[in-house]
Amino acid sequence: MLELFKAIGLGLVVLLPLANPLTTVALFLGLAGDMNYAERNRQSMQASLYVFIIMTVAFYAGNAVMDTFGISIPGLRIAGGLIVAFIGFRMLFPQQQAGHSMEARHKLDELSERQTVNIAFVPLAMPSTAGPGTIAMIISGASTIRHSTEFSPWVLSVAPVLTFFAVSLILWGSLRSSGAIMRLVGKGGIEAISRLMGFLLVCMGVQFIINGVSEVITTWPGSS
Repeated sequence: MLELFKAIGLGLVVLLPLANPLTTVALFLGLAGDMNYAERNRQSMQASLYVFIIMTVAFYAGNAVMDTFGISIPGLRIAGGLIVAFIGFRMLFPQQQAGHSMEARHKLDELSERQTVNIAFVPLAMPSTAGPGTIAMIISGASTIRHSTEFSPWVLSVAPVLTFFAVSLILWGSLRSSGAIMRLVGKGGIEAISRLMGFLLVCMGVQFIINGVSEVITTWPGSS
């Protein structure tokens, strides 16, 4: 059981900086201003469910998609590393606030026209929480852990789903408590935490690229 908790903990350490629930909280507060309490709770639950589904599908179907398009693991690692590093740089040096993304602006336009708007899938679940960097990390991780000998086979089959569920649960709790979090941490606190996570993402992205390039070199014809 301790082995399972260790695997889930490692998964959360990798995914939470990418998912960054605090940024999603700031986006949620910017878009859900006119929603009543029941509607906010419904959107929070739906967003968390969508995030779980996206992550689970990426984990189990990602390799099939890679095989279909002939994408190699080193290629995915390099591309994923570039995406993760780019997201990290954007978090370190933000040019716009969370509520000013293209997806957020579209939803704000719909809200201003008093339309019935669902913000759970776009932009809360994707791209804010389960964006390209998160999906690339999950697909690459799925390819890696299948050959891992660090954990028991049953842990490798159970831990990913529980990790995705934990991320979704953390997101749901954060969105449900969005007002309290903003009052406690403040806008400056959220920006500081986002920049710290951005630095971690840059480091993770660079390491992804290094691992991908190393695999290309070692598998290159004629290398020994």
